[in-house]
Amino acid sequence: MAVAGAVDAPAVVPAEVQEQAAAIDAVFATEDSAAASATVAGTAALSLRGVQKSFGDTRAVDGIDLTVPAGTFYGLVGPNGAGKTTTLSMIAGLLRPDRGSIVVGGVDAAAHPLKAKRLMGVLPDRLRTFDRLTGRQLLYYFGVLRGLKPAVVESRTADLARAFDLTDALGRVVSDYSAGMTKKVMLAGAMIHSPRLLVLDEPFEAVDPVSSAVILDILSAYVAHGGTVILSSHGMDLVERVCSRVAVLVAGQVLAEGTIDDVRGELTLEQRFIELAGGLSDVEGLEWLHTFSD
Repeated sequence: MAVAGAVDAPAVVPAEVQEQAAAIDAVFATEDSAAASATVAGTAALSLRGVQKSFGDTRAVDGIDLTVPAGTFYGLVGPNGAGKTTTLSMIAGLLRPDRGSIVVGGVDAAAHPLKAKRLMGVLPDRLRTFDRLTGRQLLYYFGVLRGLKPAVVESRTADLARAFDLTDALGRVVSDYSAGMTKKVMLAGAMIHSPRLLVLDEPFEAVDPVSSAVILDILSAYVAHGGTVILSSHGMDLVERVCSRVAVLVAGQVLAEGTIDDVRGELTLEQRFIELAGGLSDVEGLEWLHTFSD
């Protein structure tokens, strides 16, 4: 029988969940993170002005302008072939724009490419990695490549492994990892030097719901501590739920940009996206498909 005025006992949080939450905090709170300094004086984490890129006669990115405020979770959405990967590759310094400027944390990426790249962590599309290394060796490689001392790399590797639930997998070669585990170890490598900006191309593609939740928790904590995330995704529900701003890219042009509420209006983000991307395709002429050839 319920007792009037009684208060429900708080739910007991499993020890492993508490440990993982503590590890996530350790990743961001124990370091003098460069991310927090990007919020000083309202500096934009990322700015693109008139950025253009062509491949032969195909204009993949057509003079886009974007401003990503520091400390935001920014979504870049668009149909296949819209120019999302090309845009993120230019931001990351993997491609050179034909025209326009890219500024990362106040640093002109064309004039000072190495300085700009030091401010970023990158998770590219179509992952390519040294998959004959163990997870521990791969993270060590990422860390020393970023100029970190071995002791710092080892400490951060332990923190990241706990946060991403990879501790038991560090001794195995990456080629034996699942798609979700590979995404997690690559994201850990992108974060090991405590960058101001994370550039993530489809970070949740081919990732199971549990791994997605872990990644999302870590990225949310990163943003809460002053970091900035720009990611591409086809998951409109996810973008609508976690991103504070979004840009809709269609045929290399930004057709809508702003807060989630500004872009979607009275619609869902998915409905607005379909509207901007050209609506539903014509399915007439496929009547034969319904006749079934037994």
